[in-house]
Amino acid sequence: MIEVKVLGSGCARCKRVEQLVREAAAETSIQVHITDVTDMPAILAYPIMSTPGLVINEKVVSSARIPHKDEIVAWLKEAV
Repeated sequence: MIEVKVLGSGCARCKRVEQLVREAAAETSIQVHITDVTDMPAILAYPIMSTPGLVINEKVVSSARIPHKDEIVAWLKEAV
């Protein structure tokens, strides 16, 4: 199972990133465990400048933007 973390305050952009991850996982039949990281010290532990951030298996793959679903699909397939 792939560990996915959405870094951010829980804003609409962060929720959109989580929704896109769920859609990408469903399309590819890849099992993911999604964690919302809203604690600022925990977010700052990752090398990102602004949120939303997306971390897959402890690797930051995106920050400061909402990635396209195709990008998320590719990142999930790479993490398998």
